[in-house]
Amino acid sequence: MAARTEGTPCWVEAQLPDLEAGKRFYGELFGWTFDPDRDEALLDGRRVAGLVPKRDGRMPTTWTLYLATDDAGALAARIGAAGGQMVMDPYPVGPFGVYALAADPGGAVFGLRQEGDDNGFAATNEPGAFCWMEVYTRRPDAVDTFYATVFGYLGRQADPAEEGMEPGFDYRIWSPPGSRPDDDSSFGGRAVITDDFPAEMPGHVLVYFAVADCDEACETTVRLGGRIATPAFDTPHGRIAVLHDNQGARFAVLADPKPAGTD
Repeated sequence: MAARTEGTPCWVEAQLPDLEAGKRFYGELFGWTFDPDRDEALLDGRRVAGLVPKRDGRMPTTWTLYLATDDAGALAARIGAAGGQMVMDPYPVGPFGVYALAADPGGAVFGLRQEGDDNGFAATNEPGAFCWMEVYTRRPDAVDTFYATVFGYLGRQADPAEEGMEPGFDYRIWSPPGSRPDDDSSFGGRAVITDDFPAEMPGHVLVYFAVADCDEACETTVRLGGRIATPAFDTPHGRIAVLHDNQGARFAVLADPKPAGTD
């Protein structure tokens, strides 16, 4: 995972109708415990995610990815100028800093987080923690231009053969400015919503969590009242599944194919 710079993932948060049910679900699935004073999930005592009560029933039950910024106001202006829109203008959130919600030109919603008394994740890229993000869109050209303009993302087009996909596979891998666009610096990617997806599916951000065993995570999800959206499948980067929790929030899990302790 890239070091925190402007535009890199720094936090994820789920707004849930039943917070206690969510804690039971994710506590068993990922081994999380919870800080009752901060609505934060902890992995071995380290911050990995937020679980908060959903205050507006009209809003979807979803995981929101937050991107880091040193100045949420200035970033909001750049987002508007580049063809995105602000869903919620920057607002202070006590000790957590300044938050905002925005949408890219394809409609995918993401958050902004200006550092408060901490800088978000205290652990990533290990079982039970955030490890990857994907923006799904029907407007890849506009979205690629947007993220390059606003955040300076360095992207490289994935090779379909290397990914085990058919020719024409369109996936862009993102790295932050100032880094080499390779697997060591990459933190996410842009995927296309093809005809294989439901026609009504909007642009969206998919959050990934690392797990030790993808199939076991699927079985646990179903046992706890969630469901499988995309059954587990193998990729060159590990075994992946897309799941819904017991309240409908969508997320993905990834089991790294490399044995523990290897590069």
